[in-house]
Amino acid sequence: MPTLTGSIRARLSPHGLGLALLTLLAGCDGQQSALNPAGVGAQSIAELFWWMSGGALVIWAAVMGIAIYATQAHPEAHGIRGARWLIIGGGIIFPVVVLTGLLIYGLMLMPQLRSTEAIGLRVDVAGEQWWWRVRYQTEAGDKVELANEIRLPVGRRVAFSLTSPDVIHSFWIPSLGGKVDMIPGRTNELVLEPTRTGTFRGACAEYCGASHALMNFAVVVMEPEAFTDWLAGQAQPARAPDSALQQAGQRAFLSNGCGACHSVRGTEADGTVGPDLTHVGSRLSLAAGTLPVDVEAFQRWIGHTGEIKPDVRMPAFGMLPGEQLNAMAHYLSGLK
Repeated sequence: MPTLTGSIRARLSPHGLGLALLTLLAGCDGQQSALNPAGVGAQSIAELFWWMSGGALVIWAAVMGIAIYATQAHPEAHGIRGARWLIIGGGIIFPVVVLTGLLIYGLMLMPQLRSTEAIGLRVDVAGEQWWWRVRYQTEAGDKVELANEIRLPVGRRVAFSLTSPDVIHSFWIPSLGGKVDMIPGRTNELVLEPTRTGTFRGACAEYCGASHALMNFAVVVMEPEAFTDWLAGQAQPARAPDSALQQAGQRAFLSNGCGACHSVRGTEADGTVGPDLTHVGSRLSLAAGTLPVDVEAFQRWIGHTGEIKPDVRMPAFGMLPGEQLNAMAHYLSGLK
């Protein structure tokens, strides 16, 4: 059995240090990394982070240098006045100057990050337990509603109006910009400008209840032409079921009261309590990033909502016959 000393020595070996460094650097990449910026705001925040890290390192080095000097130097090597100035200058004045410079630099970024000039798109987002209601405002003044997915055109400034009808949530897309709280009774605004295309991950950054960790969303940054076509498609009503199985699923969906909470434009379902399902089959995830979008996942979600997402407000329909659950799953997965 290896000893504790041997274990520590192994971890401090070049191989162990290399693995530790790779693990650290891996956290700087990915779809949900604030240090892998894909937006103007995220780029400014990442630069601020590196400057603050550098300032902290300089202050730490200065304080450690003073501490080492104080413990190693002989008392007769310096007088009381010199020691006093060393402590005041290195332990007080120097950190204050560095931190003040960092504070000024951070404050200078705020006007740029909060500016509402040249807004090319407006999106309303409401954080709810535990999903995201998303509304697009088109140039014609119409509103297109969907859920748990946001698509943005690259190179255009987007203004988000952020609200909450229940508890405090926090809207955060780390790769695109900073986070903003969503507070009941108040509307906050966040401006983002994506700089490259790709798929990124957003999340709620404020504990909001039992399924807080299951409240995520996908953000797809697209070319402007592709975004315009996508938004036009989202504004269309749901297409009619293609097969007899999907038609049976639509009948089961309506007859079991699902339309009282969910809306499927083009049908009798016009509920507003839950997410709009008009084009749910074309989304990247189900139940706010919890499940994939396929027939099996739809069937699991309809029948076992509380097991998948604790304290979810949607009741489980596991008491329905398996044939109905399967038909409803095929119907929903076909809403594209």
